[in-house]
Amino acid sequence: MSDAEADRDPAAEFEAERGRLTAVAYRMLGSRSEAEDAVQETWLRYAGALGDPAARAEVRQLGAWLTTTCARVCLDVLRSARVRREAYPGQWLPEPEVAPLDEGPRADGFAPDPQERAVRADQVDTALRVVLDRLGPEQRVAFVLHDVFGVPFGRIAEALGTTEAAARQLASRARRAVHAPDRPRHTADPAEQRRVVAAFAAAAHSGRLDELVKVLAPEVVLIGDGGRHFRAGPRPILGAAKVGRFVLALFSATGHHAAHLRARPVLVDGAVGLLLETVYADGRPVRLVSAFAVADGRITGIFNQLNPEKVAGVPELGADDRWPLRW
Repeated sequence: MSDAEADRDPAAEFEAERGRLTAVAYRMLGSRSEAEDAVQETWLRYAGALGDPAARAEVRQLGAWLTTTCARVCLDVLRSARVRREAYPGQWLPEPEVAPLDEGPRADGFAPDPQERAVRADQVDTALRVVLDRLGPEQRVAFVLHDVFGVPFGRIAEALGTTEAAARQLASRARRAVHAPDRPRHTADPAEQRRVVAAFAAAAHSGRLDELVKVLAPEVVLIGDGGRHFRAGPRPILGAAKVGRFVLALFSATGHHAAHLRARPVLVDGAVGLLLETVYADGRPVRLVSAFAVADGRITGIFNQLNPEKVAGVPELGADDRWPLRW
């Protein structure tokens, strides 16, 4: 062992890479807990490599080695998750990343910590995450590594155990799916997002279908994920009129429990969204995270996550978070 190697602190070197690895894993897996587990497994493999002279020799460029190893871990997770999702009841949406509209410190659990900021540095909006989750595991890994993080195809091929040409093809197919014309477009800046979502909330509160349709794109799609806990519809709802009627029916139903309805505008996957708490038709409390895709002044996609298992980490609302919303 050289003097330089003896002076190295493997734990400190890994910690310097943890935020970036978590960001990579999160964009591949769409789950904060799974991403953290993948990064921890990457650390275990790194620690094991340091104890094996043959394996240690392969760790020349630490960042590249860790990225490749993390990608392999994520690939295994994605392959397993694909089997689970084929048996998932109803529609599937990823876990939402919820943060305050104001990035300043808060006392209610919404303040992002430094690692969370690293994960959200290249935030992927919900509409894109939905498309990514429909890709094959190899396609998703190739696309995220190359198009999001700029990893060379030679390194991607090594992670996937394939050729560089095959890795390029996988990324190309994923790119076509990501940019498909039927995907909900999300091009609005934060100010436009806020204006449109505020108009949506006001129209939903008014109960007027004509006002609600004005803020919905003709091709708008609504997807709901209730898991095994709440009925959220087996298929997407398409079109402004159908989506508008569904939204009004939803808020009409919660209107019977107006005293229990709370809401707050938040960031969901980096875009303006809504966090609501109310009571389900059978009296059970329900927490709903609504993400929106916005383009050209209208909502093109609504993604309602109400599976308790996926919103368990979202902070509860307070007594001051009332409906209608206060922006």
